[in-house]
Amino acid sequence: MTETTFRTIAIVLYFAAMLAIGWFAYRKTKNNLDDYMLAGRGLRPSVAALSAGASDMSGWLLMGLPGAIYVSGLIEAWIAIGLTAGAWVNWKLVAPRLRAFTENAGDSITIPSFFEQRLTDRTRLLRIVCGVIILVFFTFYVSSGMVAAGKFFESSFGLNYLGGMLLVAAVTMIYTLFGGFLGATLTDVAQGLLMFAALVAVPIVAVINAGGPATVINNVRDIDPGLLSLLGSEPFWASGAYLAVISSLAWGLGYFGQPHIIVRFMALRSPVDAAVARRIGVSWMGISALGAVATAIVGISYFSQHADMEPSDAETVFLDLAQILFHPFIAGLVLAAVLAAIMSTVSSQLVVTSSALIEDLFKIVALRAGSTRTLQDKTYVLLGRLGVLVVAIIAVVLAISPSNSILDLVAFAWAGFGASFGPIVLLTLFWKRLSNWGALFGLLSGAVVAFVWGQVSTPLTDDIYEIIPGFIVNLVVAIVVSLFTYKHDAESDREFDESVALSRVKRQPVAGR
Repeated sequence: MTETTFRTIAIVLYFAAMLAIGWFAYRKTKNNLDDYMLAGRGLRPSVAALSAGASDMSGWLLMGLPGAIYVSGLIEAWIAIGLTAGAWVNWKLVAPRLRAFTENAGDSITIPSFFEQRLTDRTRLLRIVCGVIILVFFTFYVSSGMVAAGKFFESSFGLNYLGGMLLVAAVTMIYTLFGGFLGATLTDVAQGLLMFAALVAVPIVAVINAGGPATVINNVRDIDPGLLSLLGSEPFWASGAYLAVISSLAWGLGYFGQPHIIVRFMALRSPVDAAVARRIGVSWMGISALGAVATAIVGISYFSQHADMEPSDAETVFLDLAQILFHPFIAGLVLAAVLAAIMSTVSSQLVVTSSALIEDLFKIVALRAGSTRTLQDKTYVLLGRLGVLVVAIIAVVLAISPSNSILDLVAFAWAGFGASFGPIVLLTLFWKRLSNWGALFGLLSGAVVAFVWGQVSTPLTDDIYEIIPGFIVNLVVAIVVSLFTYKHDAESDREFDESVALSRVKRQPVAGR
């Protein structure tokens, strides 16, 4: 058999496994909306941690990050450092409280519905605006996954970009459409384990083939010593490199506002599970990020000695090394890990976007029309599946002619969510006096600032990642407006105190669950 045949068999087996998991999840959540959107709040810590990590990292971890480091050196690793630190803080501070608060606040199954319940927003504007923001930014986010899929098949199989992108879009959409949140979560676990194995195996085998760590480091140092410095090749302060480092670390701020990640916190069995999940999730992320960084450094050394094999696109350095160093079937499994990274994120985002469409937008319209009484759960589940289909199609259309890199697309969407949702998530969980108007104006301000900052090109906007000004403006506006509009509500204060107490419980409240 040819190399392409071996790789194709591995990819086909991977696709079959994902579709089988989706079918299993479909049989478990056929007509129940809560199960379809949140898996009945029954995720074990290991499942929540691995699915959060896999849905978080996307094609960026295996393509975007290695590509950036391959071009610019270790100064680009600050993004990974910021993300790992942000993930730890998110699991430590947000996870237990969000799990407790969302159940106490009317058993909310989406972030917008939680905001509405927690802040007693009777205008419903906050929920609607949140739903719209999710639709806008997640469409771009899903599109980045489609772009990564197209590049993957173009680099690995010689398939044209459009064909590869459409194939991955179709498979992901099918298992997500039928399996819902549970399908996305279970496939995320399998994909997270596959990604982890690939990110450990590729750099180790590459280092051995390159002659060992010392040889790799010496080769890279001969090319440019600055490539091995976290401070870069140019004078750190004089060149303005410190601004790039600050912007990279600021990626960690985005974690507090990513709906497809923090929804895993809401799906935990109880707040107690957050501590175990944190240890598993951050360990997975730290080792995986180190693997991605090591792959890029080894790639610099390897391709400097094999210039005829140098990748035409820096973001495919991981793919190219895997195909050069491994038996075609094993290389196919490693390549499947890249697909896993892409598809795990896309599926999670499709579920969250679908929930925003149905739970946070359609239900409000239906309620005002008086039709919610006649609609059953199975109807909402069907509508949710249609929502997955619609968003996937729009994302595919946007990805047909990509004008930006994977990292640029992810950065734009990550900043949008981090700047709009992040500060409001923190304030709802840690500040009693946040008002619905403070949350609404803060959220809108953060989203607008992040969006405009990312579209304008000036020396300042080019150097400072848009999440920083967006996050700060959101926080300030939300606090100032709340100080003028907050109205004391004894019931809300009681719910707040009960939720905080529940988040601090150290033992599993339900034995054997």
